[in-house]
Amino acid sequence: MPVFLFRREAFMTYASKNTCFCFDLDGTVTRDELLPIIAGELNLKQEMQLLTRLTMDGLIPFEESFRLRFAILQSASMTHIRQVVSEIRIDPDIEAFIKSNRERCFIITGNLDIWIAPLIERLGCGFYTSTSQINRNGKLDLIEIMRKNIPTLKLKERFDRVVAVGDGYNDIPMFDVADIGIAFNGVHPSPGELISISDYVALNGRGLCRLLNTL
Repeated sequence: MPVFLFRREAFMTYASKNTCFCFDLDGTVTRDELLPIIAGELNLKQEMQLLTRLTMDGLIPFEESFRLRFAILQSASMTHIRQVVSEIRIDPDIEAFIKSNRERCFIITGNLDIWIAPLIERLGCGFYTSTSQINRNGKLDLIEIMRKNIPTLKLKERFDRVVAVGDGYNDIPMFDVADIGIAFNGVHPSPGELISISDYVALNGRGLCRLLNTL
């Protein structure tokens, strides 16, 4: 059974070694969606799973969905959230690839910087995230929601070639800008809209990393 699929013309076209790799976080680097797990601790897992699934399938705009999900989790203890996040499962092959190529690997995620701090520390690569701050009342305010095409464009100024890896509809802006797009199906199937603009489809972490090492 193949571990990845590819379009030969894409494989033959690119040859530059000055390449960076941009990864989605939830369901790509991690083996679980973070926000539903966090919401599960508040007995709101089903609601969060539904919002997450509708967003990944492109049925709700990402920004609208994220504001709703932020409102659900805004009152959760930051210490508790970080404890949950620190225990999230990460694909071991993808983690090893990132740690071996830290200067060329970047995570581009809509998740909040303050929520995913344990993963930022663990992986040690560059991160582009939505941003937040704690206000004078001790509550969390949402400052900016990540638009995935923006950091991808910035990275294109630094590298000859950008490879994007993601699994959901909200990764399409990143794929539109990247030179190579890889739809990752290791956790759940990617929507057809993402696959249609992808150069490759990876079926698991090991196959993905074998592919990345050829690019």
